[in-house]
Amino acid sequence: MAMVRSGLLQTALRRVSSASSAPPKRGFASSAHHDDAYETAKWEKITYLGIATCTVLAFYNLSKGHPHYEEPPRYEYLHIRNKEFPWGPDGLFEKKPEHH
Repeated sequence: MAMVRSGLLQTALRRVSSASSAPPKRGFASSAHHDDAYETAKWEKITYLGIATCTVLAFYNLSKGHPHYEEPPRYEYLHIRNKEFPWGPDGLFEKKPEHH
């Protein structure tokens, strides 16, 4: 009987020591999962609504026409050439002036 008592006593001591080393459980953590899922779903819906709104506004703004203005006059001081290029008087990618 003494062995059984000492065995029970050792088992009880092990349970107490292992329980004290484990961190205590928080009671509010189990209900936070539901709130996180709700918040995630809410913000996912808000994100999709924002994407749809921005897409519609972009199509609307890009479908409108824009004004075309007259071409500004050719100012001579914008095309100063102190020496000629090896390929001629005009730049490689400039439109050649039309002579009438």
